[in-house]
Amino acid sequence: LGRVGFKARDVADLLTLYGITDHQERATFLAMAQRANQPGWWHRYGDVLPSWFEMYLGLEQACSAIRTYEAQFVPGLLQTEDYARDVVQLRRFQAEDVERGVALRMARQDVLTRSEPPEYWAVLDEAVLRRPLNGRDTVRAQLRHLIAMTEIPNVTIQVVPFHAGGHAAAGGSFTLLRFAEPDLPDIVYLEQLTSALYLEKKHETEDYRLVMERLCLQAESPTSTTSFLNGILKEI
Repeated sequence: LGRVGFKARDVADLLTLYGITDHQERATFLAMAQRANQPGWWHRYGDVLPSWFEMYLGLEQACSAIRTYEAQFVPGLLQTEDYARDVVQLRRFQAEDVERGVALRMARQDVLTRSEPPEYWAVLDEAVLRRPLNGRDTVRAQLRHLIAMTEIPNVTIQVVPFHAGGHAAAGGSFTLLRFAEPDLPDIVYLEQLTSALYLEKKHETEDYRLVMERLCLQAESPTSTTSFLNGILKEI
């Protein structure tokens, strides 16, 4: 269940039980077990990292595709530092905690530009782009950053405009994670105020996948999204 780490002795005993006797093959498995026991980079932010979000960071680093719908804020992986600071301040009151939270959010974004990054597809409600937060300059910089992010090959951004009316994701924001390994199920992440839900049953994740597909059809196309973002930028 992934609740405890691997002990090298146990892995070696299991390899013997399974008849794996080749020295090089055994060494490969043992090295994998050792890497699995090493804490992720995010552990150094444990002082500002909620326990229920720690699992998500591990999944985010391991997945091959991320599809997300946001109804209130720009997704964390697409935020500028100033925008992230405004969002983090809504929940944290100590200045030191705010800066640590922002640093964690900025570190997460490396996943989009690493070698072999996941495919990232974000659908944003228009309200996300018009929410003023603490200043017009911050929102304008964030819009320019979103426009720049559309140029990254593995990043796709769409906007659901107000004139689209009601849409499929009436239940709120969600993220769908998919993995390269065929035996691993898709996972839907639903964040709440003080906790999160992780859905992995096929009938649940399939419902969210279909909602995402319908959202993408209702939203501005990826190619017209840049023009839409530029239009809002001129208005602000």
